[in-house]
Amino acid sequence: MRVRVGIVIDAPPAAVWSAVRDVRSHVAWMSDAESITVTSPTTFDCVTRVGPFRLVDRMEIVEWDEGRAMGIRHVGLVRGEGRFALRRTWRGRTRFTWEEWLRLPWWMGGPLGALVAKPVLRRIWRANLRRLAVLVGDQRAVAR
Repeated sequence: MRVRVGIVIDAPPAAVWSAVRDVRSHVAWMSDAESITVTSPTTFDCVTRVGPFRLVDRMEIVEWDEGRAMGIRHVGLVRGEGRFALRRTWRGRTRFTWEEWLRLPWWMGGPLGALVAKPVLRRIWRANLRRLAVLVGDQRAVAR
């Protein structure tokens, strides 16, 4: 399953990167992330809840392009890759793209469960990006 969401944030990339570079801070803007525990310099566990499903999502940082991109690999029950990418747009704004490629375990329905999960995750993650925009001071995001 591939899920991709994006937003233009009325803040410079440096401000947005500052808000996302520490993975522990993601609980401030991700409604599906209950807690994040760093387990090594490049790995962390995220207690994730989506509807009735709650699991520990084990992740490893596999890409780090300071100020531009962060890539992770899901290595727990849910497998796959994810990536945040930041790009400067006109007037100093930031285009923030979040893309995930996920494989759900059998008990979550596997490929069939992905058909149901994809629109749900897209809706949750779009709302997460609006919260991120507000967090970095984008007043336009409040009305979105």
